[in-house]
Amino acid sequence: MVAGQLTTSVAGMCEELAGKVSSASRPVVEEVASRLGQPLRVAVAGRLKAGKSTLVNALIGRRVAPTAAGECTRVVTQFRYGPADRVDVVARNGTKHAVPLDANGMIPTTLPIPADEAAMIDVQLSSDRLRDLTVVDTPGLQSVNTDISDAAREMLFAAPIADDVDDDSRAAVESAEAIIYVFTQQVRADDVEALQAFAKASQQLSSSPMNALGLYNKADKLAPGPGQDPWPVAGPIAGDQAAVLRRSVCDVVPVVGLLAETAEAGLLTAADCEALRTLAGLDEDKRALMLASAGLFLSTEGPVDRNQRQRLLERLDLYGIHFAIAHLGANPHLATGELVRLLFAASGFPRLRTTLHQIFGVRADVIKAGWALARLDAAAASGPAADRDLLRGAVESIVARPEYHRLPLLEAAAQVTTGQVALPEAMEAEVARLALTDDASVVLGLPGEARPQLRRAAIEAAARWRAFANGGATPSQARVANVVHRGFHLLAQRLG
Repeated sequence: MVAGQLTTSVAGMCEELAGKVSSASRPVVEEVASRLGQPLRVAVAGRLKAGKSTLVNALIGRRVAPTAAGECTRVVTQFRYGPADRVDVVARNGTKHAVPLDANGMIPTTLPIPADEAAMIDVQLSSDRLRDLTVVDTPGLQSVNTDISDAAREMLFAAPIADDVDDDSRAAVESAEAIIYVFTQQVRADDVEALQAFAKASQQLSSSPMNALGLYNKADKLAPGPGQDPWPVAGPIAGDQAAVLRRSVCDVVPVVGLLAETAEAGLLTAADCEALRTLAGLDEDKRALMLASAGLFLSTEGPVDRNQRQRLLERLDLYGIHFAIAHLGANPHLATGELVRLLFAASGFPRLRTTLHQIFGVRADVIKAGWALARLDAAAASGPAADRDLLRGAVESIVARPEYHRLPLLEAAAQVTTGQVALPEAMEAEVARLALTDDASVVLGLPGEARPQLRRAAIEAAARWRAFANGGATPSQARVANVVHRGFHLLAQRLG
């Protein structure tokens, strides 16, 4: 991971602090410094059968996480970069059991120890996608109170595993810095509870919708009929769910996870494409009968054997098969690579990739620095009195610098977006934009405007927020308004 300006400065501060604090606080300072040099840790959570592992595979670009129920799906699994592929099952007593990937390159579905004795599965992969991102696949949440949820909460919320777990394992189960929450149906009360628990337990300054994203998976199931486009329905539904979850996630993105996994992991072969091409050449009535249901697709006699059809269902499901056949019918000479690109676009994953870059990638430096400073502040509150002023003084010195105003701005945005501080909707959106991006035209809602016009708009916004702070604002609103005022003032300076 390439360290950003914030993490570099906080790491330097930690190095200086390590030589000054007592032996009781030094491990915390050293741990924070170590985490700053690691990729952003993103946990994938959700209900059973929501398609979390399928999406994990799409994110990684390899089909490594088993998607069928098995022992390994009951254990928290982290995927991180390594020079060579390696899988270790880490027991609760700290011992590690190395296991090979199976013949298909996936984590074995059975473990060398009972699942309830496994603290986690640590997977290292030589995948460039993991150089800047550690992905944590959590067991499915039936309910936030069920046994299987305990393992997920243990990873998400940093519950201790055992006193004698080795340092590497302990580092792996510390709280995630961001979360992707996957669901396939209307959000329920315990979904919201799980997201709120994450925000409450997370230690970073930006614990809020700012570091949480919702995924409405299996959007193809929303199609009004066989072979019909689901996106006119999926888009508005995802928008409605985003409104329901606006205090818990920054956005809800609809996806077809299976198509994304197939396209991103390179699972569609030339033989698959030829089988689809053959099906596309059938007469319309025969094709319509085969595509009416999964059962009919397998049982109807046709020129493609049953095993091949079963494989197509596993890779594409009926929606993907419909989609592929339609394109191959329109262009019989379509190459496999081009078909894969079309399927990738139809999965909704391009939007997800862009959104992840915007909310996690661009802000990884801020998220990690915010987590680190909050961790040090918590250590000051609970640690020896002799270290308290030293730790808090160091944190305050970082936050007070103009170039690091994004940290208090994120904290203010978190208070607003979670409803702790009530503001009119337009003002709330303005705070979020200012916290989330450095693009002045996006922050000010003036795409395409020239720099002088943007600077004038930033000055006007700063004045407007100062007037609000000094006018009818409540004390909590005034504190937020003063932070936002300074943010726009610094933006105007940058545009000058």
